Amino acid sequence: MAWNPSPEVAAARDFGTQFDANRVVILWTTRDGLCGVASYGQTKTLCEATKPIADKLYEDAMEYFDETNERNATDV
Repeated sequence: MAWNPSPEVAAARDFGTQFDANRVVILWTTRDGLCGVASYGQTKTLCEATKPIADKLYEDAMEYFDETNERNATDV
């Protein structure tokens, strides 16, 4: 696996190590409404296979959040 020093990937890597997971996807939101995703694969092959899954989960989550916000705005 190529080393990625970002704190988000480090968190996913730490989770994988702690729970003996060879692939990890973390999706998060902040109180400020920011969203993000991080993925980790134990090997380069697993990392490359996990990234598209993480991207799709992020895309679907953002779409869901947009739909939910639109529904909530019209329910007022």
